[in-house]
Amino acid sequence: MSLDTPSALVIDGSRFRVGIVAARFNERLVDGLVRSAMATLRAAGVVDSNVTTIRVPGSGELPFGVQMLFDRHSLDVCLALGVVIKGGTMHDQLVAEAAQQGLLRVGLDAKIPVIVGVVTANDDAQAEERCLGKINRGGEFAQTALEMVALKNRILS
Repeated sequence: MSLDTPSALVIDGSRFRVGIVAARFNERLVDGLVRSAMATLRAAGVVDSNVTTIRVPGSGELPFGVQMLFDRHSLDVCLALGVVIKGGTMHDQLVAEAAQQGLLRVGLDAKIPVIVGVVTANDDAQAEERCLGKINRGGEFAQTALEMVALKNRILS
């Protein structure tokens, strides 16, 4: 991701119904993404009672978690939040790619935006900077969710 984030649009999210599926793997880092995403959603008027949050074991399970939420709840958008840190094998690449492809498919099939909020990092320091530090990826993912719901509402209304 670029550090050149677009300026945030002002969106009234007071009627938006949001799902959040968050991985438990790298939980401290994912919790940082959830906190900053929730702060951005609340700032846009999204009320806590309109946010449904579930946890799944890891980033590879995010697509199924999103699909379960879509099957049980009427949502406008879903954020899928996880953190994958490079290790000594290719496993990080496999998990991140599987999550990306699965989330894309679930969103397209449901015709509901799914925001892929999976932070990939080369090491712990990079992950911390993006989840707990000066790079506010959680807030960026939430802003993307708000903009996608507003876009969908504008096009379909």
